[in-house]
Amino acid sequence: MQENDRKLQQAEGGTEQNLESKNAPLEENPKSEPEVKEEHVAEKTEKLDTEETTTQSESNPENSETKQKEESSDDPIDEIDESNAEDAEDTENEKRHYIPMLDYHSMPMENLVGELQRLVKNEKVQAIGRHVSAIKYEFDQKFQEFIEHKKEEFVEKGGNEIDFRYNSVAKRQFNEVYSEYREKRDQYYKQLEQNLKTNLQNRLAIIEELKGLIDVEEDINTTYNNFKDLQERWKNAGPIPRANYNDVWRTYHHHMEIFYDFLHLNRELRDLDFKHNLEEKQKLAERAEALADEPDLGKAFRELQTLHKIWKEDIGPVAKEHREEIWERFSNATKAMHQRRQEHFQELEKGYEKNLEKKQEIIASIAKIADHVANNHRAIQQQIKEVEVLRDSFFKAGKVPQKVNEETWSSFKEAVRKFNRNKNAFYKNQKRDQQTNLDKKRALLDLAISLKDSEDWDTATPEMKRIQSEWKKIGHVPRKYSDKIWNEFKEACNHYFDRLHAGKNEAHKEEYENFEQKNACLDRLKDFQLSGDKKKDLEDIKAFLAEWKKYGRIPYNKKHINGKFNKIIDALLKKLGVSKQESELLKYGNKVQELAKTEDEVAIGNERLFIRRKIDESKSEIRQLENNLQFFSDDSEDNPLVKEVINNINKQKESLQTWKEKLKKLNILEHKLNKEAEEENDEDSTEEE
Repeated sequence: MQENDRKLQQAEGGTEQNLESKNAPLEENPKSEPEVKEEHVAEKTEKLDTEETTTQSESNPENSETKQKEESSDDPIDEIDESNAEDAEDTENEKRHYIPMLDYHSMPMENLVGELQRLVKNEKVQAIGRHVSAIKYEFDQKFQEFIEHKKEEFVEKGGNEIDFRYNSVAKRQFNEVYSEYREKRDQYYKQLEQNLKTNLQNRLAIIEELKGLIDVEEDINTTYNNFKDLQERWKNAGPIPRANYNDVWRTYHHHMEIFYDFLHLNRELRDLDFKHNLEEKQKLAERAEALADEPDLGKAFRELQTLHKIWKEDIGPVAKEHREEIWERFSNATKAMHQRRQEHFQELEKGYEKNLEKKQEIIASIAKIADHVANNHRAIQQQIKEVEVLRDSFFKAGKVPQKVNEETWSSFKEAVRKFNRNKNAFYKNQKRDQQTNLDKKRALLDLAISLKDSEDWDTATPEMKRIQSEWKKIGHVPRKYSDKIWNEFKEACNHYFDRLHAGKNEAHKEEYENFEQKNACLDRLKDFQLSGDKKKDLEDIKAFLAEWKKYGRIPYNKKHINGKFNKIIDALLKKLGVSKQESELLKYGNKVQELAKTEDEVAIGNERLFIRRKIDESKSEIRQLENNLQFFSDDSEDNPLVKEVINNINKQKESLQTWKEKLKKLNILEHKLNKEAEEENDEDSTEEE
């Protein structure tokens, strides 16, 4: 009685193990287990030697679980008996029900290694067989896919497939931990095997003694006491191989019932036992029926297993008239639980179907990328990242129905491989093109080297420029040659143009001196701060303009400094409230002064032609805009297009006025120069007289 209550309490979750795994997911089937598992003791040694040759499809824990679930679905009693037979080999084996079966499919290889290390270190080796097999199956799949990817990368970079080697830290760590698990498992089962065989022989001997009780001529009370002694010895005989468990128990109970029939000579003793056994089995039936209201299906099924174990191992037969009735009651409760579990599995299957849809979408996305691989390196690198994201999503999408598991996995691998093949084909073609480009650049390099010390500047300079232009048109070369050939080509070109520029620099020394002076002026302008006195600040800015103009020409390749100077001047004038037109005229005044210094009539004439052309362009643009405006009705002034045309007309009128003012300044300059010339002529005439 007390022993039965203890077992029930343990099944209900009263033990520390249950508390630790309260939130663990429901194990699909206590009878189901992966292919790599602890088989019957007599088969263990042989299986350990052949385990490593098991194929992936055979070692898939989902394959085994589903197959066994289908086999047992028609008879829930056999399913429970098989699970109890497994537990009977070692009570610690029951812990497998309390160790969560995590979603190993979604874990990366590194996490799988960590979970395997945790299980091997912290759990009983006989309780983690299914977990280890599930981890190994997922790790092997992921590693196979990973290593194929690395091999393709190796071949893509020009390596020979036969020379491919890859040192994976994750694989090495996994092998080390898995080897440790196998050593522990082998050692455990070697020690257990002999004990199980010995216990089996002891139990068979007890059965033989039980069979002999009915042939012994002695007092019935003595015989009954011997029977009770055999029951106690049976209870303490220890675990036996799971392969023999159910047959041995059936044989034992069969001869117990024969013995109880033999006790008809002493009905009082027999009926007393029958009554006690019936009461105990009624309690078990009540507990089994109550499990229909237990919300935790995993907990309910584990308790049902325990009830069956107590029914079989700890409680004897009942009177014949009650046997069928009490068993029917207990069996119906078991079938009701079985129905709940089947419905639960059907719900899981629905979830697997949704996962299948997700994975099919992911596979389709990868296949689409594989069919449209880009034709340039940058885009392909982006596609590689996209495929990596899709791969991660595939593994995180969860399980799919077992019937399509291998098909889905194969479709996924084929889509990824197709992408890799097409990607590699691009890079192989690119390598051929890069080799051709390398040959072209080597020819240009040889030509550049032959010209770098030439003194025929008129011939060599355009040729060197042509070589440089041609070089830019040639595409990429193999990476291992890229830096070297570029540095050699650059060195040859720089050597030539440094010599060329050294001569030009000497010839244009004055221009470079002007550039240095302008650069110094620009630095001072950058540091200039407005004082708040507009008149003074305006004079200072005019001084900067005057100084800038006096430095004259600078080298052509340094003319960008003028843009920097004008940008700062415009910003300062804007802060002073000087309009854009005034700013233009102010800067133009400095230009007029420069023209006045040169007294170059040709330059002044060219400037006049330029301004008149700008005036004509502005007038023409204004006429065109005003004509366009006539196409709009009078009441369309709020129309955005009308507003835009009006704004453009105003801008053109402002520009026209600016050009007219510039022409006016130029006319004043020309008039002044003409007057000075006339005065000089008059002075010359007076002197001659």
